[in-house]
Amino acid sequence: MAIAELDDLEQHLPRFGLDAFRPGQRQVIETVMAGQDCLCVMPTGGGKSLCYQLPAVARDGVTLVISPLIALMKDQVDQLTQKGIRATFINSTLDPAEQYARLAGMAAGEYDLVYVVPERFRSTRFIEAVRNANLRLLAVDEAHCISQWGHDFRPDYAKLGRFRAKLGNPPTIALTATATDLVRRDIVELLDLNEPKVYVTGFDRPNLFYRVEDAGKKEVKDSVLAEFLAEQPGAGIVYASSRKRCEEVSAMIRRQAGRTCGMYHAGMDRHARHQAQDDFMSGQTEIVVATTAFGMGIDKADVRFVVHYNLPGSLEAYYQEAGRAGRDGAPSVCLMLYSFSDRRIQEFFIESAYPAKEIVAKVYDYLRGFDEDLLEMSLQEIKDRMGLEISTGGVGACEAILERAGAIERLERGHNMATIQLDSELHTLVDLLPRQATVQRKVLRALEKVVGPRRGEPVFFLLDQVAASADLDRDSLLRAIGQLQSLECFEYTPPFRGRAMRILERERPFSQLAIDFEELDHRRQAEYAKLDRVIDFARSNRCRQGAILEYFGEPNPQPCGHCDNCQARGPKKAGVPAMASQEADAAVTESVRMVLSGVARGRERFGKRLVAQMLYGSEGKKIAKLGFQRLSTYGLLKHLTLDQINEMIESLIHTGHLVQEEIDQFRPIVKLSETGREVMRGEKEPGRVLMSTETLNAIRAEYNKRMKTAAKVEKQKAATAPKESKAPKVDKPERVEISAPRESRSETFAEPHSELRPASRPERSKASVSVRPEPTASVHVAAPAPASIPQSPPEMSSPSMEAPAVPAASQPSHFWTWRLLSAGFKPAECAAIRGLEQPVIMDHALRALEAGLVVDARWFLSPLMIQAMQDTIGPETPERIRPLLAKLPPGTRYEEVQLFLAWRAAT
Repeated sequence: MAIAELDDLEQHLPRFGLDAFRPGQRQVIETVMAGQDCLCVMPTGGGKSLCYQLPAVARDGVTLVISPLIALMKDQVDQLTQKGIRATFINSTLDPAEQYARLAGMAAGEYDLVYVVPERFRSTRFIEAVRNANLRLLAVDEAHCISQWGHDFRPDYAKLGRFRAKLGNPPTIALTATATDLVRRDIVELLDLNEPKVYVTGFDRPNLFYRVEDAGKKEVKDSVLAEFLAEQPGAGIVYASSRKRCEEVSAMIRRQAGRTCGMYHAGMDRHARHQAQDDFMSGQTEIVVATTAFGMGIDKADVRFVVHYNLPGSLEAYYQEAGRAGRDGAPSVCLMLYSFSDRRIQEFFIESAYPAKEIVAKVYDYLRGFDEDLLEMSLQEIKDRMGLEISTGGVGACEAILERAGAIERLERGHNMATIQLDSELHTLVDLLPRQATVQRKVLRALEKVVGPRRGEPVFFLLDQVAASADLDRDSLLRAIGQLQSLECFEYTPPFRGRAMRILERERPFSQLAIDFEELDHRRQAEYAKLDRVIDFARSNRCRQGAILEYFGEPNPQPCGHCDNCQARGPKKAGVPAMASQEADAAVTESVRMVLSGVARGRERFGKRLVAQMLYGSEGKKIAKLGFQRLSTYGLLKHLTLDQINEMIESLIHTGHLVQEEIDQFRPIVKLSETGREVMRGEKEPGRVLMSTETLNAIRAEYNKRMKTAAKVEKQKAATAPKESKAPKVDKPERVEISAPRESRSETFAEPHSELRPASRPERSKASVSVRPEPTASVHVAAPAPASIPQSPPEMSSPSMEAPAVPAASQPSHFWTWRLLSAGFKPAECAAIRGLEQPVIMDHALRALEAGLVVDARWFLSPLMIQAMQDTIGPETPERIRPLLAKLPPGTRYEEVQLFLAWRAAT
């Protein structure tokens, strides 16, 4: 293209009400005008649409725009036609005659821009019409819908590369507001773009102030939101996660904030949604509370704030929705009300979007159990009749999976048929109507033609066909039918509101369907990873805008200076539970080390959710399958909620004790940092932690309860202990007195392969032992000695227990447990004295063995169990323990085999 033509691009701007290009627009438009393929990643409000609209009016030919939502097309086309731009749309809201007319107009060159949904490419007639048109540019809007890794994947978008090839691979621009590097690569590959130029620009929105408030419970959220709205004038959008929440929040705003407020969600009828949108656009209502669909394509420049009442599912979704604020460049606020419990809502959405294999199988078997050729059942009906514990969206996901596998065919809503029944033998019913009811008479004549001789029985028909034959639009037809129902002999049943479906091969079993559930699971994990990034964003103390820019591929972003993290925060608002940042005390230190040890016991191979479920003591199938119930850390934090354990893990990632590592695409695992390892081993204190007051209180309450129980048990032990007897004189008998510090219990666990090993093992000699477990009790007991593996237990003798070579206060927690065991206390007694779970006592024994201390397996294992292990396990140390468990007596634990092997090797 000539340089002069490029210099003249500005002359077209006034047609769009503009006087200059926004950053990045000119480069993209020049690429399009040169006939090159390109991918444009530009945020909401950045001006993506101009990148294909201006080329459409600057040269001859038609630009075909693929857009995801029918509901938005009319608004976009109306705005363009008001500017004198020749634009139209073709979709199922038009009757067939109008669709054909617009297709003919496109071929004749009557339009610069034609908007369609991707499903339109299913029609061979449509593809043929496009081939006959002078197609200069194919514009794929919301192109992230192409990618399975995008946040709004749509199968028909994924087929566009194939349709593009049928059209001869015309020059193409793909546009999206939210695409990570992986999604961008996916778009280019699936559309088969030819060496496209990729533009990522405009994500820096200096007029947006990003702010996150910690607000746990609904009452707190309402209070924070009402206070925010009292201080924040202008128009705004509040995003909520569900229809019910929309209704509650909008009512609260009207009641408490005294602001005009509308509502928009999928449960409202189309007229009510349009009215809510129009009222917001015109300024009749200041605020709209909506689910996430609201706002796509809405060009309201003066939105002063966007609030996320609930946690969004991804940073892509968050940025797209937050970006609807401040399109006029004026300062605007983006507020997120963060509550970790909102994660459950998003997890429910994820599990519904990617249903488990057994759920899909159940739905399929249920549907093919019907004899009808055409099934008209809503998603809600299927859910209720089957008693499924997934959302209606989950049922829809099952249907979509089955449709892609070729098991069912879902009809478009416009193809659903209504029924009419005329119970009269009159030649015509038209004579029953008054002469002036011209529209009703016209509709009745058209319906009588449909029924023909089949009086007295229901007859199926398509509303659009009758509307076309009566030369009426659909709304006029429906009004007339409503009036005709006053006739006693006229019975009308409207079309099924959902999507009717056919079972294609009823006898085909589920096992023969080609469904890649491994791939679906991969995508499910991708969604969980995205959700994790949102939580990281909410809890991070780094620059908010910098985090967003980095996420979308801009390297080394500089602090924005105006988000809540860059600016010093003011006082916390009343009623908001602050995230307490403080030095960890003994109770918190103990729980922190339990979490770190849980990660270590899982061999640092699992993600945050599984670690949390293991520490919580979940009884889920996956936990059992992985053998987590055999780990000594299983259920250690059962006194906390799952959300609180998740919060602890997030906090330890935030403070650098844990790190996440992506070993597979979108499958991050949690690992110990070097600092985390030192804290777990008791070599270092955790330092400052960041947790909610609610979580800290729960940790301390359980700790104090156990400390009281331990003190009570010690008191009882001291009262019932026998009087100290003199030890036999063997040269110079040794009396060791050990005082364990209260906080020593904090190191409840350590990693499986500790680096704490003394230079040599302690020598054996008889001694009288004074053990002072936490906090102060003294007990003197003769301890049993370990021996080589016996065929029958020999007499026990007293081992030596040397005084520690290091100060008592620095000894690890397992040392104090070992002292009690060596002094003759049973594992259950040790657990009671130290306030620990019994599995922890065994873990400490293993730790003691690893550290070179003398441990006797008979403290834990019965003679029969030891004999069974001797008979089953050969002299060679097995490489893997888990296969042995199936050969040993039922209920044998992984740690018991570990203990036996270590004891055998040591003795």
